[in-house]
Amino acid sequence: MNGEEEIWGKLDAEFDHCVVDMKPHVLKLQHRSERQRCALWIKKLCKPSGAGTGIAGRKNRNLYAKLLLHMLKRGVLEGPFTHKPEPGILKTLPSYMSIYFDEPNSTRVRSSSPDCLPDWVMGELGNSESKQEESWKISSREESSLATPLTYGERFKYNEKPVSRSHSMSPPHRTDEDNLATPLSDHRHKKPISLDDSDLEARLNTIYLFILLLKLDMKMKIAEGKFHEEKLKLQQKHDTDVQKILDRKNDEIEVLKSLYKNKQNEAEETIRKLEKKVQTLVRESQVIRETKEEQIVELKKMCEQSNESLNNEWEKRLHNAVAEMEKEKFNIRKKHTEDMQELLEDTNARLSKMEEDYLEQIKSTNQTVKKLEARVQQLTVEAENSNLQRQKLSQEKTDAEQRYQAVCSELQEVKARHSSLQKDKDRIIQEYEENIQQLQSKYDVDINFIKQEHALSAAKASDVIEELQHSVSLLKQQLQDSEHQRQQQQRVSAEFLTSFFYFFQEKEEQLTRVTEVQRLQAQQADAALEEFKRQVELNSEKVYAEMKQQMEKVEADLSRSKSLREKQSKEFSWQLEELKQRYEQQIVELKLEHEQEKTHLFQQHNAEKDCLVRDHEREIEKLEKQLRAAMAEHESKTQECRKRDGQVMINNFSVQKNILLHFFNVFYKDGMVYFPKTLY
Repeated sequence: MNGEEEIWGKLDAEFDHCVVDMKPHVLKLQHRSERQRCALWIKKLCKPSGAGTGIAGRKNRNLYAKLLLHMLKRGVLEGPFTHKPEPGILKTLPSYMSIYFDEPNSTRVRSSSPDCLPDWVMGELGNSESKQEESWKISSREESSLATPLTYGERFKYNEKPVSRSHSMSPPHRTDEDNLATPLSDHRHKKPISLDDSDLEARLNTIYLFILLLKLDMKMKIAEGKFHEEKLKLQQKHDTDVQKILDRKNDEIEVLKSLYKNKQNEAEETIRKLEKKVQTLVRESQVIRETKEEQIVELKKMCEQSNESLNNEWEKRLHNAVAEMEKEKFNIRKKHTEDMQELLEDTNARLSKMEEDYLEQIKSTNQTVKKLEARVQQLTVEAENSNLQRQKLSQEKTDAEQRYQAVCSELQEVKARHSSLQKDKDRIIQEYEENIQQLQSKYDVDINFIKQEHALSAAKASDVIEELQHSVSLLKQQLQDSEHQRQQQQRVSAEFLTSFFYFFQEKEEQLTRVTEVQRLQAQQADAALEEFKRQVELNSEKVYAEMKQQMEKVEADLSRSKSLREKQSKEFSWQLEELKQRYEQQIVELKLEHEQEKTHLFQQHNAEKDCLVRDHEREIEKLEKQLRAAMAEHESKTQECRKRDGQVMINNFSVQKNILLHFFNVFYKDGMVYFPKTLY
């Protein structure tokens, strides 16, 4: 199993690399239908129901992925990828498809950087860009008649400012604006500037701003793509984990089934052996009966020759033997009932232990569920606190915007005063520079404060992620503990079955002992019969000597004794028939009791087995439901967090875009570069 899992891991890693390499090539496809078809094929390959779960299915899936990647690198889709994938498992690739892997790539692979955009992306963004460029060109042409160009040093300084914004992706710094403030005011008085240079600078700046906007859009799309990739990876991991758990549980169930089948077969074999032994005992009893009947016939003949005293003694001995046999049977039945009661008591005690263990497991699972609920409540409280902090930041943002509007109104008033008070121009410029320095210091303090808050929020988010990972690890440990407890239960059941098997062996040994005792008794009876025959022969010789003397006296009595003996023989035959019937009825009753006990034991065994299997299946279903619920909650929370982060990023990018456009509108008016007094 370990070797197969390693092979599966290698094949899955190759497939993941192929999927990652495919994504930039799929985005470069011009037609939307081709992109959708490629996405359907990738989904088909990612699903285990379509690609297969074994080694052969994964190899076939990897061949499909390599062929699709090769065709995407060439830029032409052929073969099975010209139409949508069929439902069901993938067919094996024919041998002639290996030609594609031998061909060199005819087209050059483009770089996957965000600067190199595919054609269809540029086509979608072209309309908005062309409209904005036309509006900027018209405004720049109308204002170029009144504008004055900047010097080479000023151009260099101004072109450095948007570059710093694109790298930092934060609000622009005031240091560049302060460096630009003094030379611009000096050059307005020193040199006149040509109209062509101002047009070129305006166009270059507009183009550069549009490039920045395009980069921001591309970064947004790349972030969305990464988000979808992470989501697919998490889904794949979840599917693989669930499949592994199901495979393990199915293997355990199959092992239990095989164990129960083996135990059933062993029990059936023991029952067959017992039946065979019973049959042998019945045959031996029949043989003994036949020998007894023969001996009885011989004894009848001897009794006809012997006296009534010998007949009475023989009858007494027979009655004693029958009484002893009945006593032995009664004792055997008592022992059998006592053994059955002991078995029932042992089984009841073990069942009570199993119920207690099951109740303890239920209590432990309930405790873990309560702990998880408490943890979820803590996480919800932390999420509410983060939302409150975000609301505070939004309120601060609105306050800053209001301040910005107030500053703009003051700027308009200053412009009106500037037109009326040309004489005090130098004094106003000095005050303006002092105000700029003060605002710069305030702006630096605000930026540092915002950066610190951003770092704190990022640290809190990382702590939350670590806590979630720790909870997932705890859940895994609990699953391992539950599996260990199940293994212990299986061991206990195996020990119970082994003890049951040993009990059967002990019963077999008892039966063998009983048969040996019966054989010894039969041997003793044979020895007694032989001694009786010897005594009868000796007595017969004596009687024969006496009978010769008393023949004349006995002839008269023979007529009478014959009638009496005939009556006695009839009565004796009737008694023998009654004894035979009684013994046969007892044997039939013993067989019926044995079969009933056997069926009862089988029913108890099957009922216990069914109960154990049902309990095991119920526990498996409960654990699966709990795992699915936990994974669903975790996925929903991660999705909500990612959606919130994506919305925050989108809002930040849109705000930065609006700020850039607003800066461009503010800085370029009437072909001049203005720096307002209180911009932030």
